Amino acid sequence: MTKGAPNIVTGASGFVGAAVVRRLLDAGEAVRVLMRPRSDRRNIEGLDVEMVEGDLLRPETLAPAVKGCRALYHVAADYRIWTRDPAAMFRANVEGSAAIVRAAAEAGVERIVYTSSVAVLGNPGDGRSGDEDTPVTYADMVGPYKQSKFKAEECIRELTAREGWPVVIVNPSTPIGPRDVKPTPTGRIVVDAAKGKMPVYVDTGLNVAHVDDVAEGHLKAFATGRIGERYVLGGENMGLGDILGVIAELTGGRPPLFRVPTGLIMPIAHASEAWCRLTGGAEPLVAPDSVRMAKKKMFFSWAKAARELGYAPRPARNALADAIDWFRANGYIP
Repeated sequence: MTKGAPNIVTGASGFVGAAVVRRLLDAGEAVRVLMRPRSDRRNIEGLDVEMVEGDLLRPETLAPAVKGCRALYHVAADYRIWTRDPAAMFRANVEGSAAIVRAAAEAGVERIVYTSSVAVLGNPGDGRSGDEDTPVTYADMVGPYKQSKFKAEECIRELTAREGWPVVIVNPSTPIGPRDVKPTPTGRIVVDAAKGKMPVYVDTGLNVAHVDDVAEGHLKAFATGRIGERYVLGGENMGLGDILGVIAELTGGRPPLFRVPTGLIMPIAHASEAWCRLTGGAEPLVAPDSVRMAKKKMFFSWAKAARELGYAPRPARNALADAIDWFRANGYIP
């Protein structure tokens, strides 16, 4: 396929962003990536991409970056459950998102795919699935990550409606799979479980999606998504105990023996956070916000994406198997 105008991807060095880059390249598309000067570039090393330096918080760098592009895939986000500086997370996720989307719209791109999260959606939390229309308010958001992503999507939706920007929103659930170099908070669960470092678990649940299916969903959103609409890019709803059981099967380890209530974990989390602040550690072993989030089963339906985009994710076991294979091949687990 002859390559035309480039598609620019933000967050290309990250887990989901790198998967989007690879899927675009597989489709024969030209790809430009926006990178900060000191970003970790392992995830795109050796790929046939045009690299431009810029920063979401320096708007003057964005107009040159998006000039001449066919599409923007804005995947970049500050994704951490715990941070010392919530204000910086809000600047990156809210102000940065508005700046890059505005720059792309003003440059006349054909379409913008904005990567949000199921973290901002309403969710019953009791085992029933939430979706794009489940009621939710800002007060339901736990911690600065969810709060900042809620405000960011709210901002993008308002600007899209007011300015007529060609934005389609996607809400990935819990991506798992290869090339989770950081790793993400969910990737750390996989690594710790594979190492046998999770002897107990709490009664929570996640919607597990293969990261490559999530990337495919981004391209489908560009092709057939409706402007101003949002689409859950999810997978299989699984209890945490079931996830850990599959990991044990795949690694030949033992599944955790005991389920503990979140009330027993919370004092440990507060102590871990206090110790982290006292010693200057990077992050707590267990963050209080993680425990608060675990009180709800984060189950979601991707029926709308299936119906309107043709989205069809593979089983969660495949995602876990591919993640474990990659983590093992790259030295994260023995």
